[in-house]
This record gives sequence, C-alpha cells and structure tokens, in this order.
Amino acid sequence: MAQSFDVAVVGAGIVGASAAMALGAAHRVLLLEGESQPGYHTTGRSAAVFEEAYGPAAIRKLANASRAFLADPPPGFAEHPLLKPRGVVFAAAAAGRASIEKALVDALPGTVVEIARREATALCPALDADWLDRALYEKGAMDMDVAAIHRGYLRRFAAAGGTIACNAAVQALKRDGARWRIATAAGDFEAAHIVNAAGAWADEIAALAGAARIGLEPRRRTALVFAAPADAGDTQAWPMVCEIDEEFYFKPDAGLLLASPADETPSPPCDAQPEEIDVATCIDRLETATRLRVASVKRKWAGLRCFVSDRRPVLGPDPHVPGFHWAAALGGYGIMTSPATGRIVAAGVQGEELPADLAAAGFAWSDFSPARLRG
Repeated sequence: MAQSFDVAVVGAGIVGASAAMALGAAHRVLLLEGESQPGYHTTGRSAAVFEEAYGPAAIRKLANASRAFLADPPPGFAEHPLLKPRGVVFAAAAAGRASIEKALVDALPGTVVEIARREATALCPALDADWLDRALYEKGAMDMDVAAIHRGYLRRFAAAGGTIACNAAVQALKRDGARWRIATAAGDFEAAHIVNAAGAWADEIAALAGAARIGLEPRRRTALVFAAPADAGDTQAWPMVCEIDEEFYFKPDAGLLLASPADETPSPPCDAQPEEIDVATCIDRLETATRLRVASVKRKWAGLRCFVSDRRPVLGPDPHVPGFHWAAALGGYGIMTSPATGRIVAAGVQGEELPADLAAAGFAWSDFSPARLRG
C-alpha cells in the first residue's frame, strides 16, 4: 500500500528543501530526490554569494526579502553564521559605461555606489587599471555557506516529522480524485499536493502530471579554481569582482580563486560537465581584465541554471492542474532567494495570499504564475 502524505515535493535541492521546511510544520510532507543525496546538481555547484544588486528586478527583491532569515536564522538552524562579509565590485571597461548607468538606475536603494578606479584597484589589486573604466561597489554582498543553508532546511524539515526519500526518481504521476498517485524508483506514494522543484527536469515532471510545460531553458555555467600568483598578496580579503555585463567573475575561495566566464550555454537536463572551450574563454577574459595569470587549473565543474522567457521564477499553483504547484526557473539565484521562495510556495499550497512582506514589495501571484507564459 502506498504511503500517504499531504504534500510531495519533487526535488531536494535548495528550492525544494526550503519549500519542504516551510510546509513541514503544518503538513505531512514527503521530499523526493532522484539522486543518492540531496543537492547533487545546481545547489552543490554555486558561486555562493548573496547579492541584492544582481539579477532581474524580481530576483533582487526576493533576495532582499530573504536577507533577514539568512542573516539571523532560527535557533538551531546552523552551528555558525550563514553569511560572511565579502563585497562585490562590478567592473567595466569603456564599452560597459552604459551598463554602469543602467545598473545605478535599476539597483535597489542603498545597495550599490559608484567608486573611483583607484578605490576599485585598492579593493582588488588584481584589476588592471588600464582596462578598468568605471566601477560600482556593493558593500553588503556576502559569502553564503550553501551547505549549511541546505542542511539547515533539511534538518528542520526532518525535525518536524518530514520524510526524505533518495534514489526516488519520479516515473509516473496520476491524479486520482483529490489525490496524486506517485510512482518512483523507490516505491509508490500518494499526496494531495505536488510541488515541482525538480530543477532542470521541472518541465518533464510537469508533463508527467499533465501540466503544460513552461518552456524551461537549462543553461550550462562553468567554474574553475586556481592558485593566485605568489606575489598577489592577501587574495582572501578581496571582494568578488564581476564584469558589469557578466563576461566573467572571480572571487576568493578557500585559499584559492574561483572564476567563471558566466556562460549560458543551452543544455538538456543532465549532470553538466565543463567544456574546455569555456574554461579557456574564462582564462582569456580574466587575463585581459586583470594582472592575474592562471598557471594551472586545480578544479573545474559546471552546473545548470534554468530560465523561462521572462527570466522570472515560476512559483505557486498551476491554474489548470489541481494540486500541482511550481517551484522552478530560479535562474541560478535559488540559494540567495530560498527563504522567500519557500514561503511563497507554502502559501500557494495552503491557498493563502502572498506573505505580507512580499505583497508590500509589490509582488502579486500573477508575477510568478505559469499562466503568464502560456498566452
């Protein structure tokens, strides 16, 4: 006989885990994960920086709504702080002047300021002053302990009586009256509600449920780590540096430097792997804009960031499929927005209005609904 739950969350990455925690206190919740461990894909491959000046307007507001939780999580959520000061310099060559102006207009009040070139190169001496034309600084940007955030969600979910099933890839979904029948590689389950937090596989899960796809676009992003030159000084005190149009970024990382060409290469849902051309592109861009030289790559990897056409998240109930809810298309911003997105998804499952702080920030359900993508 199939185990019965109120809610089944498909996908135990950061988005699914935050939704499961938000729902777990009041409902019997099952968290299904297709891999052998939660967070194997995108969650475990993040640059791990909290930025309120990064991403589309909706993402910046969701990050702002998530900051309080990450800065001061509930007692027992983690053993140490989840955020540590880092700061981000948004750097531009002469060709990026218009993007600097746009970023200043679009930024949430108080998040970024323009700084002189000498200030930017003082913050990060690796920047090539001959390449640099203008720079912005987001002092409030933070490093995130992604593993601790993810583990905290899962711990609180389990403490509330939640059930996690790994190696449980969903094979079939069928609506039977007011409940869903769920066939997985780990057995059969049933639930009144399904939350689709399946990352790059979210459209595939929707198809199993008879829901219209949202046109999800998984895109590969590459990262690598390397040792700084011996004469680079205290690199671990540097801020993150992000080229204003996301041609590259780099930041300190556990005694090394992490860099990315900020690529967005279309990809099918998969266990993404880095391509040598993307690694070479990253090194070339880095060595053009900085005085760094990459003698050898210590490690490289890739992950998938998933978007829809308007680059806003898809969260909440599907208007055409009862009991089916979305938590998808976070575009690589899922970790820093996870406290807010978890609350949004939980409100949708419970048939509630948006949380008051998010409504006050100007959000409405229509901003997140898949209906906006289907007309």
